[in-house]
Amino acid sequence: MLEKVDLSKKLSKEEYKEKMPQLEAQLGRLQRECKSLGIPIMIVFEGFGASGKGLQIGRLIQSMDPRGFEVHPIKKETEEERMHPFMWRFWTKTPARGRIAIFDGSWYRRVLIDRFEKRTKNKELTDAFHSINSFEEQLSEDGTLIIKLLLDIDKKEQKKRFEKLEKNKETAWRVTQGDKERNVHYDEYAAMMEDMLFKTDTDYAPWTIIESMDKRFATFKIYSTVIKAMTEQIEKARQEKPSPVHEEGESGKELQVSILSGTDLSLHYTKEEYKEKLEKLQKKMEKLHGELYRRRIPVVLGFEGWDAGGKGGAIKRLTERMDARGYVVNPTASPNDIEKAHHYLWRFWRAMPKDGHVAIFDRTWYGRVMVERIEGFCTTEEWKRAYKEINDMERDLYNAGAIVIKFWMHIDKDEQERRFKERQENPEKQWKITDEDWRNREKWDQYEDAVNEMLMRTSTDYAPWMVVEGNDKYYARVKVLRTVVDAIEARLKEE
Repeated sequence: MLEKVDLSKKLSKEEYKEKMPQLEAQLGRLQRECKSLGIPIMIVFEGFGASGKGLQIGRLIQSMDPRGFEVHPIKKETEEERMHPFMWRFWTKTPARGRIAIFDGSWYRRVLIDRFEKRTKNKELTDAFHSINSFEEQLSEDGTLIIKLLLDIDKKEQKKRFEKLEKNKETAWRVTQGDKERNVHYDEYAAMMEDMLFKTDTDYAPWTIIESMDKRFATFKIYSTVIKAMTEQIEKARQEKPSPVHEEGESGKELQVSILSGTDLSLHYTKEEYKEKLEKLQKKMEKLHGELYRRRIPVVLGFEGWDAGGKGGAIKRLTERMDARGYVVNPTASPNDIEKAHHYLWRFWRAMPKDGHVAIFDRTWYGRVMVERIEGFCTTEEWKRAYKEINDMERDLYNAGAIVIKFWMHIDKDEQERRFKERQENPEKQWKITDEDWRNREKWDQYEDAVNEMLMRTSTDYAPWMVVEGNDKYYARVKVLRTVVDAIEARLKEE
């Protein structure tokens, strides 16, 4: 692909002065329109060193309202970033609806510079490309416009620009040893870039190659590309006005194997059995938590279940002997205005643990395929594609070394009613019961269908679901602890 690019293209000074004012004014108008329509935009600048990424970003933003964009220079990972999954630092920088994020370098560093410098191993490339495509697809389907620009110059021109930068004390620092190495091995690096283009040029996030030997031509083409993409996205946004569809559980009839109905809710422990097992498992958990930190293994635990299913009690017993500095319990409520302005997974990515730490979610990203599905808070298309999006996210966590386990705290309808009434009659627990809890009982069958489908579609080898028999709280708490302990011990044996 790159060898066929005509790098001789130029734009005269006169043509540039004649054409650019109109493009600059048009870009400003389109930015305002995208803001009013709530369209998030990501503009990615990649390419060869000294191809002019910084210069072109500077020229592009001159025509934009600085209150509506942010530029993210992407360099080598910091220590904090290295201790999180690969895509974590990019998910946390995705723009809110109506805003623009400009990336000087990007997630493609993993398959370009890091690959060239052998920090990304060949065996890791498949997962890296999968994560990149999944990331872009998820954001695109959620309405984000992704514009990817690759600035192209030849080997001779690159070397000439490096030499010019090095002659000036004020710019010499910009040329690194890595830049020089990639110039010496230009063809090898170009082949990696070709591979990247082939594997990540998609309908939802296509690449545009910018012939950058002539800087005026590059500026003109970048403006033209961005304007065209924004115009098309605006037209698309005006045509598509999806409204949430109230779903009665019609999806996935082929999957109507009831996992929940096969759960033995008669399982129980006596109080003495419970105390004995709890003590033993909590001692193990205390020790294992220290090992997780020492060996830098992250853990992600998700708790879902029926209202009054025992999530809080299980989490409390799980964490009682753990070092509070090494875990965070994230209670998930309805998204606030800032969270609603982002992709629904954004708020969960921000809370993912760094290496050696534990993140516990009291309700999770699975709200998308349960409450949002049943209550009509998202479209049918949105919750149907969420299964793949969630599996991809959990795969990213697993590939980053995390232990990922999800618990469904299961009780029957009679037990739930008994617990609701107990809460109502106890002044210390009345805060736990709401009118909404009672209303949700009326949709028990719909939720049960949704849960069964969720368990079938998203229980994987790398992020399994554990259905916890919860009619007996003692049994449920012990099972949760035992499951976590067993999973950590199994991982430590692999290390």
